[in-house]
Amino acid sequence: MADHRITGKTVIIAGGAKNLGGLIARDLAAHGAGAVAIHYNSAASKPEAEATVAAVKAAGAEAVAFQADLTSAGAVEKLFADTVAAIGRPDIAINTVGKVLKKPMSEISEAEYDEMTAVNAKTAFFFLKEAGRHVNDNGKIVTLVTSLLGAYTPFYAAYAGTKAPVEHFTRAASKEFGARGISVTAIGPGPMDTPFFYPAEGAEAVAYHKTAAALSGFSKTGLTDIADIVPWIRLLVSEGWWMTGQTILVNGGYTTK
Repeated sequence: MADHRITGKTVIIAGGAKNLGGLIARDLAAHGAGAVAIHYNSAASKPEAEATVAAVKAAGAEAVAFQADLTSAGAVEKLFADTVAAIGRPDIAINTVGKVLKKPMSEISEAEYDEMTAVNAKTAFFFLKEAGRHVNDNGKIVTLVTSLLGAYTPFYAAYAGTKAPVEHFTRAASKEFGARGISVTAIGPGPMDTPFFYPAEGAEAVAYHKTAAALSGFSKTGLTDIADIVPWIRLLVSEGWWMTGQTILVNGGYTTK
């Protein structure tokens, strides 16, 4: 069903080919988005990106896909420039890019730390920078973080620690872009039932996460379903625009701040 606040809007989604990003692309197209730029990281994700492009077009929106490693400022700048050239300046910019590492601090190498920082913090910073430069006035910007920002837990220092700066980036960006009517928010899902979750966890940890949320018993897997995150994204990029500068943990009661 079309939403007049989304109808005709131009959207860019980093990590938009599959899983949560792909579902967001499809959902916004179904609610009337006029054009969607779908970013994907590597050639391995090209088939999913093409499938998402096809689904978005079938919903009546224009769609393009761009492949890029966004861990350099130049790559993020090029993604926005290519999007503007292909479908125009975005009204909505969403960044779902992230990398998980579950490991004791004593075992994390410098290379692993640098990669986590590049993917989770650096990419987010420069995505927000370029969104601020290219998003139309009264636009919306959303970044995906993690509910571990509200947890006190071992083994996720590199993951949650490199997502934590995005809270501060979000607050600063909301102040800097607010004069143009742009809202900037972050959403922190709980452990999600996606292919990214299971490789990082052992069987015992998976069993724990499936029972840890207050509403776990009402979820088909016990985990956060990507379909439960999408409506929050849609809200924040439409009638929920008054929410800005905030990190919202959407996790069924897995943790809070």
